[in-house]
Amino acid sequence: MKRRAAALLFVGALASGTAATAADVRVVDDTGATISLAQPARRIVSLAPHLTEQLFAVGAGERIVGTTDFADWPEAARRIRRVGRAHSVDLERVAALQPDLILIWGTGFPPATQQALRRLGVPLFISEPGALDSIATSLERLGTLAGGDGAGAAAAFRARIAALRAQYAERAPLRVFYQVWTQPLMTLSGKHVISEGLRVCGARNIFEALDPIAPQVALEAVIAADPDAIVTAEAGGKASSAFDVWRRQRNLRAVRHDALITLDADQINRHGPRLADELGRLCAALDSVRSRR
Repeated sequence: MKRRAAALLFVGALASGTAATAADVRVVDDTGATISLAQPARRIVSLAPHLTEQLFAVGAGERIVGTTDFADWPEAARRIRRVGRAHSVDLERVAALQPDLILIWGTGFPPATQQALRRLGVPLFISEPGALDSIATSLERLGTLAGGDGAGAAAAFRARIAALRAQYAERAPLRVFYQVWTQPLMTLSGKHVISEGLRVCGARNIFEALDPIAPQVALEAVIAADPDAIVTAEAGGKASSAFDVWRRQRNLRAVRHDALITLDADQINRHGPRLADELGRLCAALDSVRSRR
């Protein structure tokens, strides 16, 4: 009897330990869905460049077995097998990798693709960052899911943003037009993370009140608003012909003060830790505009 009782206690302890472990690996994604894993993921398919960057930032880059064509940071990400491109995923390749977790950018792929991925029977984490701090919370959650240091990466990101807020909080306000595309002319509304980034720098998006997250605007509307600066993003932060249309508007305040700013698209547009660094460069560039006014 004693041996049988001891055995039952041992089995009960194992069961309790297993349940506790499973409960520990549990997060809520940006859609409100709960993702539960029996243990930290070891084979991850990351279907967005910003998610791949975040996994490397929390120390879990070696657990990525598949990613997308544009995932090129850090350098090690270039060597990961490609299973997706701009708006499509090779489901056969994903399945062949036998992942135990799939990460996907919600608006980066159509609902049909998400549904097809769910049919693989693999836990699916959907990322849809809507604010600067959501980048930090994403780092925390990915750290939990992959067994990495999400807390450390999140703390470093929050500290960088807090330092920028404090540095530029008392600066003279600037009005900024953020140009996403030239033809048609498109911008971002206040719903986008970049608008929050402008506020960190002591600036305001002149079209933040518009409803769509990426609205089309008229050339005449920008001219009428007469922004203090015009900002866009290009690959590598290299200036292109994107500002040609504005240079012809010599009476524009932004043109008169040489306040045409080009950011690195990969860093400012991806919701990863490097966004804080590029935001720091934007703040510095805007501060230079203040000095020239």
